[in-house]
Amino acid sequence: MSKRKTNKLKVFNDPIYGFININDGTLFDIIEHRFFQRLRRINQLGLTYLVYPGAIHTRFQHSMGAMHLMKSALQNLTEKGIKMTKDEMISAQQAILLHDIGHGPFSHTLEFQLLKNSNHEKLGGLFMDAMNNEMGGSLEMAISIMNNTYPKKFLHQLISSQLDMDRLDYLKRDSYYTGVSEGVIGTNRLINMLNVSKDKIVIEAKGIYSVEKFLVARRIMYWQVYLHKTVLAAEQQLIEIMKRARLLALEKKETSPSKSLNTFLTAEISHDDFINNQLLETFSNIDDYDILFSLKHWLHSNDKALRLMCHNILNRHLPRVIIRDKPFGEQQIKDLQEKTADLYEIPLKLSKHFVYTGVASNRAYNQKTDGIFILEKNQKLTDIATASDNFNIQSLSEPVNKYFLCFPKEIVS
Repeated sequence: MSKRKTNKLKVFNDPIYGFININDGTLFDIIEHRFFQRLRRINQLGLTYLVYPGAIHTRFQHSMGAMHLMKSALQNLTEKGIKMTKDEMISAQQAILLHDIGHGPFSHTLEFQLLKNSNHEKLGGLFMDAMNNEMGGSLEMAISIMNNTYPKKFLHQLISSQLDMDRLDYLKRDSYYTGVSEGVIGTNRLINMLNVSKDKIVIEAKGIYSVEKFLVARRIMYWQVYLHKTVLAAEQQLIEIMKRARLLALEKKETSPSKSLNTFLTAEISHDDFINNQLLETFSNIDDYDILFSLKHWLHSNDKALRLMCHNILNRHLPRVIIRDKPFGEQQIKDLQEKTADLYEIPLKLSKHFVYTGVASNRAYNQKTDGIFILEKNQKLTDIATASDNFNIQSLSEPVNKYFLCFPKEIVS
């Protein structure tokens, strides 16, 4: 498998890690594939650039960075005597390179808007299967590692766990592009402290403080970036736009200028519909640009609610946001919807597109799933929450919910 080299080897210059060397032809074949190149046109952080202007990096950049970290981790583990074949090491890099291949436009924001009963992981599996067929079965082992069916389970943990190469890259990369320095983590130190015990990725005891820093940084990044109240408001507004556009498309009152996007607006399509048809190719043609072009097109829609919402996103006229620790009352929401209907001179039922509530949940560490284990000098494995003398690590394992309410800025609540 790893001997297949249809493309010459390449070097990419990354602002985070410097030069990233592609030392296997199959990896470059993946990067050159149309499904992977599409990730250049999908923002890593959705609409976060409306709050942090520098956050315009892409899923392509993140996937390349995660692959670079995977290569470093594998090399470190082999130096510590962990047995892996060359094919296993290449396949693990292939898998992490493809871990986000199923993302749709604006990443997580619209994940459940274009398809029913699906998510980016399920779609990613379809993309990987299709690419594997095109590439003569060279991704079989990578798919097995991704699905956690490969015998060496620690390889999957490097892709998907609470201390994987995906998280190590996105925390460092997102911190860099947003300018939120609290998210900076020591990736080199963490990778150098990795080991394998009982087929499980673990951290050597002297790396415990690096793990503590990693978990605290993750918590800060979630509240300060990923779940920033203005980001939440903007993303929810985009969701409301797609809901309205879909309803109008189903009623044949509005369409998207993007032919591919229109396919998913004018019909209720589920994950099962992708079997034995061309829908995967059609979906692969949709990216952030299709959505933005559609928003500009709908600025001239006959539907007033759709027009207003598109104006709000394109011109950053975002809602006011209130956050608190308990849900908002129905009467308060109803009052705001009535005021919004009067303000915009729209039917009351359409005001729900401008007044909405939700919950933001953050759990920096989950002891109940695949925990992060510290490898003591006596070879005993201890969960980080128990091994750490930092009380904050215990508290980070508890979920925190914050409720938000969004409504037009012109309204005084």
